[in-house]
Amino acid sequence: MTIKKSKIGKVSATEKDPSTCNSFTFWLDKDIEIRPFDIVKTSFSIGDKTSTTFGLIQEIIHITDAPTHLTNYVSSDFGDVETKYATDRLGLTYVKADVIHNTENVFMPCPDGSIVEFVNADEVRIALGLDKVKDPLPAGVFRMSNNIHVPITYNRSFVLGQDGAHMNISGISGLATKTSYAMFVLNAIQQTTSDVAFILFNVKGDDLLRIDEYAPNIEKIKKDSTWKDLNLEPKPFSDVKYYYPFLGDSPETEYAFTPLNKKTLKEQANRGKLKTYIYTYEEDKRKLEMMFANIDDPNYTMESIIAHIDNDFEFNKLTNWQEFKDHLRSCCMSGKQTGNIPVQSWRKFSRLMDRALNNSLFQNIKSLSSNYHHSHLYDEILAIQKNEVKVIDISKLEEHMQCFVFGDVIQAVKDLKFGQTERTEEELPKKIIIFVDELNKYAPANAPKASPLLQGILDITERGRSQGIILFSAEQFRSAVHDRVKGNCSTNVYGRTNGIETSKADYKVIPQTFKYMMTSLKQGCLLVEHPTFRSILRLEFPEPAYYHGMEE
Repeated sequence: MTIKKSKIGKVSATEKDPSTCNSFTFWLDKDIEIRPFDIVKTSFSIGDKTSTTFGLIQEIIHITDAPTHLTNYVSSDFGDVETKYATDRLGLTYVKADVIHNTENVFMPCPDGSIVEFVNADEVRIALGLDKVKDPLPAGVFRMSNNIHVPITYNRSFVLGQDGAHMNISGISGLATKTSYAMFVLNAIQQTTSDVAFILFNVKGDDLLRIDEYAPNIEKIKKDSTWKDLNLEPKPFSDVKYYYPFLGDSPETEYAFTPLNKKTLKEQANRGKLKTYIYTYEEDKRKLEMMFANIDDPNYTMESIIAHIDNDFEFNKLTNWQEFKDHLRSCCMSGKQTGNIPVQSWRKFSRLMDRALNNSLFQNIKSLSSNYHHSHLYDEILAIQKNEVKVIDISKLEEHMQCFVFGDVIQAVKDLKFGQTERTEEELPKKIIIFVDELNKYAPANAPKASPLLQGILDITERGRSQGIILFSAEQFRSAVHDRVKGNCSTNVYGRTNGIETSKADYKVIPQTFKYMMTSLKQGCLLVEHPTFRSILRLEFPEPAYYHGMEE
């Protein structure tokens, strides 16, 4: 049984391991259990001040008076595991802690012999700088080994405001619970604000395609006290609409190209929550550059062709995608050089376009029949309302088409917030949050510099917060994402990952002990870095209350 005491040890300063203004070491009472991320305190007087210093546990080490491991082997009768020592060795457990706060701005080292104690819940908030947060946003629960658990909040102005913005979550698939945590924070935002809109991309399975329905095990979820601790209700999202790629000749799936089952699709259609999205030549021919967002184009030939198409009279006369493909083929004829662009380049472009346009997404006209549920994503984004959630399914599209759709939505959000609409400022959502998993597809570390998709994402991460455009993103490996994108995220969340990933440069500022813990984090546990936190924290969050996960 773990003994819960307040006083747990004393500061120990030695010649080789002195206390500093940034860290201290203390020996631990033999009956005390402690773990990394616990917070402790020690008080001491200097001059006329009495200061309390708070430390975050980094390393826990046990030593004995045995000079070598061979000594212990010999003491066990040369390796007999059943042998007991005639006299127990002198040993102790000592702990290294990093200073995260002190109450009197005293930056003197903790003196040897100072008593070390566990903190209580109020002192956790003081230590982390959370006692003065003016506009809190639930982040999770901080648990210590002495059974203290404290609700932790973000400073909302560093997530959605002028002081900072954007959240990035990394970790291996499944165990890292990246999507679940992002959705937890988004749900908390929807519950605590009324002027934010949400655009969510569903990139795998049916993870986000039933987020307005209760989870089947909702009664169990409601019993989790974490919800109450965080002042949140265990409930799904409200005011949700779903957008699926159009699939021709498929009335049984409501003409939707999606992994979601037919029964649920029918129910969504009956409730007016389902639309299919298409692209027509007249409305969308100028968006073709997004098709080539991540294609290396060192000589800018694709860019030149797209510029020619935008300005050429012959291309502007065309009325549908079939005419467009036919005209492209004419540009590929031997001996012909259209727009001073070599035939070989036209042929490459034509092959890429043939592959892309061979998709039901590309329609000649938008049908007036309500059976098809046709919509243009661009127009739907321009009409987004406060507190509305739009879920865009791209899970079954090929990667180049996912980039195309994502780029189209990014541009629509930018146009909306930068005034490309007749709506008044009061009508618009104050903030629009875009959430996308697999960010490495859209902003990879090795993305071509001229990629229009990368430039759109950079615009959001570098300048979007001033316009109220916020990016929540996730990926398996943080090191695979463009530096300028992740560098502009004020909140960084780390889920379970592997040792190879933690050896990368992205993790060099994280203490080694924390890196080890990243490789064994359980589901529902994450490490969180936030500007107002005085250290990286290990937080837990409740199971989502909405229907989630792949269907059997």
